[in-house]
Amino acid sequence: MSRTFEELVAEAETVPVDGWDFSWLDGRATEQRPSWGYQRTMGEHLARASAALDIQTGGGEVLAGAPKLPALMVATESWPPNVAKATELLHPLGAVVVADADEPPLPFADAAFDLVTSRHPATVWWTEIARVLRPGGTYLAQHVGPASVFELVEYFLGPQPEEIRRKRHPDDERREAEAAGLGILDLRFESLRTEFFDIGAVIYFLRKVIWMVPGFTVDRYRDRLRELDGKIRAEGPFVAHSTRFLIEARKPV
Repeated sequence: MSRTFEELVAEAETVPVDGWDFSWLDGRATEQRPSWGYQRTMGEHLARASAALDIQTGGGEVLAGAPKLPALMVATESWPPNVAKATELLHPLGAVVVADADEPPLPFADAAFDLVTSRHPATVWWTEIARVLRPGGTYLAQHVGPASVFELVEYFLGPQPEEIRRKRHPDDERREAEAAGLGILDLRFESLRTEFFDIGAVIYFLRKVIWMVPGFTVDRYRDRLRELDGKIRAEGPFVAHSTRFLIEARKPV
C-alpha cells in the first residue's frame, strides 16, 4: 500500500456515493455473493409477470439488469439523489419511478401487482406488500440479515446489545409475513465473507451504507480510522461477515 492514510482518506471522503453501485470498491473490497443469485432469480420472476413493483430500488441498477421487464413496471425510492439516478436509468427501459417516503401506505391501489421485489430494503412493510399484491401474487426479495458486517460496526460503536444484533432475523420476518397473510414459499440464509483492503474502502462503505454507523464522519472517527489503517497495513484485509436471506412469499388466491 503506497498511499498514505491522509491520501486514502481525502479520496474516499470526496467520491460520490449516490446510487447503489459499489463498483468504486473493485480491487479495494470484496463480498462473497449468495449462492442463489438474486438478480438472476428476480429476472426469471419478472419475465413471467404482467405488473411488477420494485420497492426501494436505489439507483435502479439491480432492476435495470433484468433481461426482460413486464408490461407494467414500477419502482419506488425515497432518497432524492437515487430517485434522479433511477429515473435516468429505468425510464428508457419503460419503468416508472415513483418518489416514495418509505412509510405506509404505498402509493398504489389494492391488488395492483402480481409481483413485488426488493433487494436489501431498509424497512419492510408487510401489510402494505400484502395489500398491493393480487391474489396469488408473489413477493421475492433479498434481505440483509441480522448483525451484518457487525465486526466493522462494533469496531466503531463497541459491542451491541442482543436486541440490536437480532434485528432483521429471518425467523422474525417469516412471522411478520405470515401475520400479514402471506405464505412462505422459500427462505434461505447465508453468512458471507467480506474483506476491506484499505481504509478508503471502509470510509466509502460507511458513507454509502449510512445506517451501519449512524452519524459517521471522518472527523468524528479519525482516531479509530487511523488505528484501523495501521491494522490493515500490518495484518492484511479487515474481515467481516455480511448476512443475507432470500425470501419468497405468496398471497393466497
